[in-house]
Amino acid sequence: MELPAAQPLFVLVRPQMGENIGAAARAMYNFGLTDMALVDPRDGWPNSRATALASGAGRVLDAAHLHQTTAEAIAGCSFVFATTARSRDMTNPVYTPEAAMAEAARRIGAGQRVGVLFGPERAGLENDDIIRANAIINVPVNPDFASLNLAQCVLLTAYEWRRQTVEVPGVSTHWAGQEPATQIEVEKLADHYEQRLDEAGFFFPPHKADPMKHSLRNLWSRLPLTAADVRTLHGVLRQLLRGRQG
Repeated sequence: MELPAAQPLFVLVRPQMGENIGAAARAMYNFGLTDMALVDPRDGWPNSRATALASGAGRVLDAAHLHQTTAEAIAGCSFVFATTARSRDMTNPVYTPEAAMAEAARRIGAGQRVGVLFGPERAGLENDDIIRANAIINVPVNPDFASLNLAQCVLLTAYEWRRQTVEVPGVSTHWAGQEPATQIEVEKLADHYEQRLDEAGFFFPPHKADPMKHSLRNLWSRLPLTAADVRTLHGVLRQLLRGRQG
């Protein structure tokens, strides 16, 4: 089977419930990941309950690699992370999910194969699995309740992978099919309101007029106005003035 390009291999080690495998597949596909391996699933494979829970991500399950041992699953990897919430009597570098996926992206970009181990639902990865990893991923959760559901852990890690590999602005505006207003359109709107408010005696007392005008100009600049919004606000002011004159 041809390996998917430029992404980590997510290895579910001895998963117990088909539902959790399906939910993990869905979480992976949410963030563009399709490379899954299964190590000795308790209820066998394929699993109808996994397919039902995948809900549209069945292609991840269809392409999943099935292995008998963890060593077999990661044989082609040059670097492996193990996810675990418990402290172990081992010396390993410990990464947050964010730092781990940044390191994975760097290594994969250099042509390496990177794997991530996720343990079974009841107790997580065993030491025999962890000793095969080069580093640990530890999620900074509440220390009094550190256990994560398998699919939750997969989702967190997949999300951090997506953050490292797809550039998404921290803040954006959805314009609902409208064109954003240009600077000159906003400037003319500000001029219109300033003129009419000045005529109405709004900028009083005189020594506060300039700061008040600056505040209004800043208000218009802060608003994510569309060209249609600008036309509407011009129309609102014109109608108010017609009503006053009538």
